[in-house]
Amino acid sequence: MARDLIEKLSLTGDLSDGELREIIENGSYDGDLRLAADGKRREVYGDEVFIRGLIEFTNFCKNDCFYCGIRRSNGRAVRYRLTGDEILACCREGHGLGFRTFVLQGGEDPYFTDELLCAVVAGIKEEFPDCAVTLSVGERSRDSYRRLRDAGADRYLLRHETADPAHYGKLHPASLSPDNRKKCLFDLKSLGYQVGSGFMVGSPYQTPENIVADLRFLQELDPDMIGIGPFISHADTPFAGFANGTAAMTLKLISVLRLMFPRALIPATTALGTVDPRGREKGLAAGANVVMPNLSPVRVRKLYELYDNKICTGEESAQCVACLRTRVESVGYRIVTDRGDVRRATQL
Repeated sequence: MARDLIEKLSLTGDLSDGELREIIENGSYDGDLRLAADGKRREVYGDEVFIRGLIEFTNFCKNDCFYCGIRRSNGRAVRYRLTGDEILACCREGHGLGFRTFVLQGGEDPYFTDELLCAVVAGIKEEFPDCAVTLSVGERSRDSYRRLRDAGADRYLLRHETADPAHYGKLHPASLSPDNRKKCLFDLKSLGYQVGSGFMVGSPYQTPENIVADLRFLQELDPDMIGIGPFISHADTPFAGFANGTAAMTLKLISVLRLMFPRALIPATTALGTVDPRGREKGLAAGANVVMPNLSPVRVRKLYELYDNKICTGEESAQCVACLRTRVESVGYRIVTDRGDVRRATQL
């Protein structure tokens, strides 16, 4: 029965809600799922793993999400912002190390107006025309997204976090709306971005039905990138006492996502490496094909603390890349110097 369900998922990219819940809740599927997912990613991407240079440029945030360590109400957070010159310096170092995609990630910081952020994006594209720029700066207006796209931004990451409105309300203050989050994602798609979304695994109050709803929303959105990672608590948030999400469930869902979305770019995340010392290697073996080393200045890495015990906060960028290269090769894959654009169905 297990192999029949996995074969059906692999061939069709879909299952009924009940079949998806069966896979989510039953650990006996995990080994066969991993093998099927690894085979599927090799059909599309071979053994290639794409690297993204992550630049965490501000930890100011106007929002108060209950799970996040840089939430507005966390008075213990030490705040920082990188300047445009500092961001460019990170890109220069990364380019020399082989990065051809830079991911600018930050809290929803009103300081970074359209004018300021567009100037940063345009400066990166001018100096590194062979590189892609990805933004991960939260919910903005459609006009803001259009301006950033016109400035040269190629991709945008915006996790929907949970597709179920009731569950969303348990994780976020009333000022945030799941409908607006979804609207932002569809606005980004319509403007020509390569769009990434995703959700937390094992977040407080999450049920298997919530996860099925997440998978259904992703089918509706059909994103180019899908990022999932385990929920990890932070001591200075309302969810400090909640149990973390598990590596096992995250790995299972990476495999499910690979079979449902064969062409998607799926990262083996830092959060996965935080809950399991070999989490990123296991993520690649389960179907992921992206890793995101940190290019932020070492002096600020510990300050961008979305959750407790984040790994790689003390490594220089070159150390981080060398370490990841070895880790990737240890499980039979190879890091390539490439923008790593999504491979469209017409290219398969």
